[in-house]
Amino acid sequence: MIYSTEVEHMCPVAKGAYHGPAPIPEEGKWVQAKEIKDISGLTHGVGWCAPQQGACKLTLNIKNGIIEEALVETLGCSGMTHSAAMASEILIGKTILEALNTDLVCDAINTAMRELFLQIVYGRSQTAFSENGLPIGGSLEDLGKNLRSQLGTMYATRAKGPRYLEMTEGYVTRLALNKENEIVGYEFVNLGKMMNAIRGGTDANEALAKAKSHYGQFDGAAKYIDPRAE
Repeated sequence: MIYSTEVEHMCPVAKGAYHGPAPIPEEGKWVQAKEIKDISGLTHGVGWCAPQQGACKLTLNIKNGIIEEALVETLGCSGMTHSAAMASEILIGKTILEALNTDLVCDAINTAMRELFLQIVYGRSQTAFSENGLPIGGSLEDLGKNLRSQLGTMYATRAKGPRYLEMTEGYVTRLALNKENEIVGYEFVNLGKMMNAIRGGTDANEALAKAKSHYGQFDGAAKYIDPRAE
């Protein structure tokens, strides 16, 4: 350690009491985080790229400062899916400080990592008050039984009105309209359920039929339309 001449000639003055950093909630405990290894928790964050043409939802499960589990979900940019594939390999096994200072290929994923870092080091994780946090594999619960991201895709014009294209439940195949041409329900295909059935040996057409369902006042509607063609 090198000191300037001015500092060298100063007389020592005792420092007052040291209270340490403010404790943060972590997996059911209050922790004075002094090092990266003191950080644990599972949390989510959203990032966006510079031209704002796509977004990433990043979920990390961190134990003792190390990323043990990562879920990378992207939207709106075709190249982002390939970036997410690489980021999923890059993230696991790194400390959160390493990950913050690593190029995760895509601006949106890097931004999401920054947002998560801020949340988790300030004790704003989803598991802050959950004793022992979530086990490795907890991120998959966000995807549900069929392990698919939850998406909503809607399109509308002033001239022709709205079209529901995809809901959390699945791919929308038909819209139900009342006599005033207002949407009162929709039919959808649960793609995860359909693909699971096909993987299990069910005929594709049979799997499609079994994966169809509807929501709202679908039965007895005045009119049905294909939202992509009508």
